Amino acid sequence: QVQLVESGGGLVQAGGSLRLSCAASIGIFNFNAMGWYRQAPGKQRELVAQITRGGRTNYADSVKGRFTISRENAKNTVYLQMNNLKPEDTAVYYCNGLPGPFWGQGTQVTVSS
Repeated sequence: QVQLVESGGGLVQAGGSLRLSCAASIGIFNFNAMGWYRQAPGKQRELVAQITRGGRTNYADSVKGRFTISRENAKNTVYLQMNNLKPEDTAVYYCNGLPGPFWGQGTQVTVSS
């Protein structure tokens, strides 16, 4: 059974940084793509960043230049480095693996103004 486990969320002031980690129970090369989504209260879940097996990345316009997705194959882990965080980045962040899709349990990120 495929499991994705997120960590690294927390409370940070605006302008601060956090790094989220997503550890997979299988080799991440098994996924066509892995990504980070987020869901704020009362809003739909949205794609934040994605990295394909070939290493191609794409980002939501709202996070371009601030967030970076990366992976470490040897640790079966995908990361999301979040810099210059804003209050509007507050949400539960979910790791995703395709195909499947597979989802983690989510990690809360709260950015105070």
